[in-house]
Amino acid sequence: MTAAPMKPEAKEQARRPGFTILRYFADLALAAENLRAQKTRTFLTALGIVFGVGSVIGMLAIGAGAREESLRFIEQLGVRNVLIDSRPATSQEELQQRRRASPGLTDRDVRILQANIEGLEIFSARKTMHPAKVLPKPSGDLPELYGVRPSYEAIHNLHVTEGRFFNAREDTSSAAVCVLGETAKINLLGYGSAAGKFVKVNDTWLEVVGVLGEQITSGSQNIGAQMQDLNNIVFIPLNTFQYRYWDVTSFMKDDLDSVDLRLKEGVDSVQVAKVAAAILNSTHHNIQDFTVTIPAALLAQQKRTQTIFTYVMVAIAAISLLVGGIGIMNIVLSTVLERTREIGIRRAIGARRSDIVRQFLIEAVLISGGGGVLGIGFGLFLSWLIARLAEWKTIVSASSVLIAFGVSVVVGVVFGIYPAMKASRIDPIEALRYE
Repeated sequence: MTAAPMKPEAKEQARRPGFTILRYFADLALAAENLRAQKTRTFLTALGIVFGVGSVIGMLAIGAGAREESLRFIEQLGVRNVLIDSRPATSQEELQQRRRASPGLTDRDVRILQANIEGLEIFSARKTMHPAKVLPKPSGDLPELYGVRPSYEAIHNLHVTEGRFFNAREDTSSAAVCVLGETAKINLLGYGSAAGKFVKVNDTWLEVVGVLGEQITSGSQNIGAQMQDLNNIVFIPLNTFQYRYWDVTSFMKDDLDSVDLRLKEGVDSVQVAKVAAAILNSTHHNIQDFTVTIPAALLAQQKRTQTIFTYVMVAIAAISLLVGGIGIMNIVLSTVLERTREIGIRRAIGARRSDIVRQFLIEAVLISGGGGVLGIGFGLFLSWLIARLAEWKTIVSASSVLIAFGVSVVVGVVFGIYPAMKASRIDPIEALRYE
């Protein structure tokens, strides 16, 4: 028993575009009907794709969120900045050993750096202290006290949401004024207006002249600094700090905690950092009691690291898609065996091998495509759940959704080809005898 040959006019009709489109729609409807007849099996098969697509979207969302937060924090440090931090001694013995050769980070270093670094636009030294008491009594942790120059606002791109930052005149006159970080303002003065009110840090009353907006926190003021909430800080003029406050732990610290430099446009921050390090090594007699941080270099390094991190996470998540694809292959192969007689009848009445291939391939793509659609919903839910429970920012982009769905369809095609080709090679005579 052989398949009946197609007449010439039938072949001509089959080549027409309209006929081809109708044939695809007919195959699509037939494939959907076959899958609908086995709802439970189809759904369980699609679950592998659902979890795979959802995992890919979730991992990309986590990677994008982490990348944005870390890059925003580094950009907040300033890509034109060079940040020099002192390294406090961990013991009295270490401090004594250092002081035999190095005075630590001092105002003299600031003057030398200012005189010898070309392309320097603005700079600010910084002193810090943990106060013994603060009034009004804060509802949370005691804020840190930072003494800085007015230029510190521009160097670190601080955003004042209420009032203003203190100016050079107030710094010169050692005025008793302060600017509060967002958390410090809420802990000390609540949610109302703070400008014009007073806070007492140790024994000095300070007038609040401004409040800062929320700053991105990456655990530290600078990458190499100690852990510190950037929003729980009271900023005062550096001269005010030097003339009105005494830090009881200052004997273990350098005169200055840091010196932050902002460079002019076009100046190579890496080269400036090398010059600054060479100057300080000379004045400190090669004692490594300071660190030099280059945000621009950190930014480039962080971008590379985050890219690798994202690729690794997506590769791990893609394993679920691979498992889902194997499940699709398995179920389509089982379907081929169950429908061997149907295949034989179709071949006997004139169906070509390409028709059989197309039929089973469409079924595989429908399973993977349907799983991909459900997986998009699962991925969005997973991203929301991670952001809610872990308090980790996640970002779902249109590109991540399209990539995940596109890969799911490709998985259906790749893993559906073999079963479809196997079905097309079944001998019609043997298929009709199959029970």
